[in-house]
Amino acid sequence: MYLSLWPGKPYPLGAKWDGKGTNFALFSKHATSVELCLFDQLGQETRLSLKEVSNFVWHGYVPSIGPGQRYGFRVHGPFAPQEGYRFNPNKLLIDPYAKAVDGDIQFGEEIFGYRWDDPQEDLGFSGLNSAGLVPKCIVVDESFDWQGDELLQTPAHETVIYEMHVKGFTKLHPEIPPELRGTYAGLAHPAAISHLQSLGVTAVELMPIHHFLTCPRHLVEHGLKNYWGYDSLAYLAPYSGYSASGSLGEQVREFKQMVKALHKAGIEVILDVVYNHTGESDHLGPTLSLRGIDNTSYYRLEEEDPRLYMDFTGCGNSLNAREPQVLKLIMDSLRYWVQECHVDGFRFDLASALARELYAVDRLASFFDIIHQDPTLENVKLIAEPWDVGEGGYQVGEFPLLWSEWNGKYRDTVRDFWRGEDSRLAEFAYRFTGSSDLYMSNGRSPNASINFVTAHDGFTLNDLVSYNRKHNQANGEDSRDGDNHNRSWNCGEEGETNDPFILNLRQQQRRNFLVTLLLSQGVPMLVMGDEMGRSQGGNNNAYCQDNEVSWLDWGLKSENEAFLDFTRQLIDFHRKHPIFRRRKWFQGRAIHGSGVHDIGWFNPDGGSMTEEQWNDGYTKAICIFLNGEEIATPGTQGERIIDNHFLLFFNAHAEALDFTIPPGLQEWEWLTIIDTTKPHFVQWGKHYMHDKPILVEGRSLMLLQRFGRR
Repeated sequence: MYLSLWPGKPYPLGAKWDGKGTNFALFSKHATSVELCLFDQLGQETRLSLKEVSNFVWHGYVPSIGPGQRYGFRVHGPFAPQEGYRFNPNKLLIDPYAKAVDGDIQFGEEIFGYRWDDPQEDLGFSGLNSAGLVPKCIVVDESFDWQGDELLQTPAHETVIYEMHVKGFTKLHPEIPPELRGTYAGLAHPAAISHLQSLGVTAVELMPIHHFLTCPRHLVEHGLKNYWGYDSLAYLAPYSGYSASGSLGEQVREFKQMVKALHKAGIEVILDVVYNHTGESDHLGPTLSLRGIDNTSYYRLEEEDPRLYMDFTGCGNSLNAREPQVLKLIMDSLRYWVQECHVDGFRFDLASALARELYAVDRLASFFDIIHQDPTLENVKLIAEPWDVGEGGYQVGEFPLLWSEWNGKYRDTVRDFWRGEDSRLAEFAYRFTGSSDLYMSNGRSPNASINFVTAHDGFTLNDLVSYNRKHNQANGEDSRDGDNHNRSWNCGEEGETNDPFILNLRQQQRRNFLVTLLLSQGVPMLVMGDEMGRSQGGNNNAYCQDNEVSWLDWGLKSENEAFLDFTRQLIDFHRKHPIFRRRKWFQGRAIHGSGVHDIGWFNPDGGSMTEEQWNDGYTKAICIFLNGEEIATPGTQGERIIDNHFLLFFNAHAEALDFTIPPGLQEWEWLTIIDTTKPHFVQWGKHYMHDKPILVEGRSLMLLQRFGRR
């Protein structure tokens, strides 16, 4: 088949259809030549050599080529792994700017740039053609009728995040047609959206949807596959495996339809993005895209031995965010998802790895400078996972303005408190009030803290109260994978049990965690299925379990109806009361002249906390007063915000304790709103007067609301 090739333009990178033909452009600083490979419906390949090079961008324009066209690249250059060069034109390469990729990588020796039988491991050049195992990129029609849809821009203090997996959320949903389950269209289905709306969450945080590698070698050997998706290959392409359409490139349109449907329901879409590494792994990994395009430009290599990769991620490689072209790829990806796909924000996986200018994490790294000044990103949510696995990589509290962070210290502190671990109450107080010790000094608000007790990585909420240790045998690594320090407590028996006392205690602990989360200052994040008691059987690293271990069992809904209803009412309560959603820090003093401080800390006997009790490590009970008339920030029209007064009694001791309403607050009458010993939301429960001690059961929490003056 004869095809014309015109010079074309070096921009935009990737494949751009203009209605008459398609322009192709690929950056490679060290290539000696680049071939554009076009495939017909039978898989026949036509190669066109790109002769034009502008600023290391190889480009060409092919008339008559349009949407649905399948393509890839072959890049020529030196194969010298000892020097960092791994060019191999026998390997078909995925365009890093592809908007769509047709299917999954198939595992085989062909996808590796070196010979498996070479005694020097990765130094022998492979002559095997990988085209039969590598999915093709797709030219797409980017037009879409958004019908006036815009970013929702829900304020941070009004945000409740629900972390979820696109496939796992609907794969077993009985009310969604089978052909739509586990897809973008399935998530856009009214039955899926109805559940999210009934919960009251304002944003879904989708685990990676960038096209990713499903078949890492170590998983293939165990008959498993990558389920979570943290092995990206194409940063502008929605993963085709989550598409119900099946047509070439239609996953892009289906993704946009999903975003539009969620926006119509008032739900933002946040993407979990993995710009810290790719699925090509270490020096023994496959050659699928960036490694074969320009290994020394795209990856961080060891200075003393550029055959090897610097690995701050634990995944084999680290993207070279110091290279301007890599920063451009990241920024172009972010802008694309916002401008073309109306995504509302991003959660950056292992974000500390992106801030490493040399070896240390640098808060003023180029990555942050570029994001900070970009007008497209100034109105979207930017959330960091503020750590990586390298030295000095734990950076909770160290990210700059505009950023929120997954607050790992919140998770650890709250878990320790409710399992009865000896720990400082001062630490718990910081976490409950938004972690001012972490975020206040650099000008950020309490909403810089994304509070969570569970996440995709680790135990589910049900497993957190059911297992003392991980049970990851199904992952094929003899349970060596996954965190060994989960700060969990099984309540007296490991795993499943019929003991009614243990089952009741576990339910109570789940309520303790959830109430603490929703009443803390900061942005709460829940995890898919925690509201229904989802379990992974003690597996705390289910990244390779694309099956019922990870999928949400909707049959749990009726079994856990009381807890689901409790969760819904709790989120609704959180959203109705601004005292739990403050935009600024507590000041510990009277603001509007009421004579009562905005927050107060007391012993169970009603006296003020002592320095010793804050720091002794074994005090596990506290009373917190929240003053609804002392909220410092005004409403959207400048009006004063007033809420009711609340008392919170936390008792993490095993034994029941009597709490006394503190002096100065005894002139009011108080009503029970929440008692975590009860399976239901208590709203307007038991009535308390100042002269009556209030019994708070062991390992429980009570919330009282002022009713009126005595």
